[in-house]
Amino acid sequence: MGATLPGLLSALVLLLLPASLLRVRDHHLSRREAEGGLHPVVLIPGLSCPDLEARLTDAYRPSMPAGCSREEGRWFGLLTNRTWELDPEHAACFVDQMRLVYDPVLGDFRNLPGVETRVPGFGSARGFGSKIPTHPEFCLEALRSALESSRLGYREGETLFGAPYDPRYAPPMPGQASQVYSRYFRRLATLIEDVSRRNNGRPAIVLGHSFGGAVALEFVRNAPLQWRGTFVKRLVTVAPAWSGGYVLPLMAFASGPVGFLFVPAAPQLAMRSMWRTFETALANLPSPAVFGRRPLVITRIRNYSAHDIADLIVAAAGSADGVRPFRDRELPKMDYLEAPMVPWTSIVGVGIPTPEQLIYWDGDFDRQPQVVHGDGDGIINLASMLALEDKVGKQPGQKERFKSIKFPGVPHSALVTDERALSVLVDEIGQANHR
Repeated sequence: MGATLPGLLSALVLLLLPASLLRVRDHHLSRREAEGGLHPVVLIPGLSCPDLEARLTDAYRPSMPAGCSREEGRWFGLLTNRTWELDPEHAACFVDQMRLVYDPVLGDFRNLPGVETRVPGFGSARGFGSKIPTHPEFCLEALRSALESSRLGYREGETLFGAPYDPRYAPPMPGQASQVYSRYFRRLATLIEDVSRRNNGRPAIVLGHSFGGAVALEFVRNAPLQWRGTFVKRLVTVAPAWSGGYVLPLMAFASGPVGFLFVPAAPQLAMRSMWRTFETALANLPSPAVFGRRPLVITRIRNYSAHDIADLIVAAAGSADGVRPFRDRELPKMDYLEAPMVPWTSIVGVGIPTPEQLIYWDGDFDRQPQVVHGDGDGIINLASMLALEDKVGKQPGQKERFKSIKFPGVPHSALVTDERALSVLVDEIGQANHR
């Protein structure tokens, strides 16, 4: 193929734009040339996009049989996503070294002792990418290409940046302990301050997709109000997996994270044992404030609503190990509805069949359930989207600066690849530069 997919997508974006939007782009370009720059954009990708590296110290004691050791002090790719294809004999080591441990005294998650991790590529819009060979446009690649190819003229390392994160941890609400996110938020704030200074003091546009949308929202809500007003021009969340939750994480916790992490050939139950140790596994479970008492998981013996998540954790896992971190860390987030108090655009897809109820009739959580579908974007339920809009976006002081855009028939991942959605995203960034 002579032309690349990102290039074709970028061309389609411009061809599909009406003349009025093209005129807006011309106006934005002349403004950029007149004022000498653009508002920098920081991209925060979805859960499966960041890379993860690890190194082992002499404190590491594998819980699996021999063969999990590596040369001490050497960094290696931990989340390669092809572990079972390339090295099935050592796949159990991947599960062991990816696990997290909850410290009830500190009220925080941490790596297994002797395992150090880092996320490479921080600061670069190319510092993360799709792990699915057939979909290189995923992980904001299509959007990055559209921004660079558009007449806005964004450039990697000058006005376009990225902020990948450790996908095992979830962002905290203000006041919660989080060693990993305290460090990440400091790095992100420093990055934004730096790129703002390099662009004549222009505040940044912070854009996050899916779980990255939740990271972006929590970063802004954790920042001091004065800092937000100085350094955040606009928050853009695309299909954000916020703390109101959705139904699919219940299935991931009960039966394995199918669709959450792309690890080809990985046994479902092995992935489940690893997934259940992640803070991410608990972060987006359905909130009672959003889903009420409607049955979400149905078995012959008992139905479970959002009010019964702790009981479901015990029933699915066979132990109460996950209940303490859920109650300590995730349950308080479900009631945290503070607005970010910056200009905010929320973009979601609707009209796609989305898991709404899970039927494990025989109580066998080792198997995939029968699924009853409702409305949403195929991943996130419409109820969660509307709750974010109504309970957070429309608060006094925020609703005047909140904009909601809904795309009928555009699913979760396609919101950052679909030509219509891309044209609107580029236009939102263009408008932020114009104002």
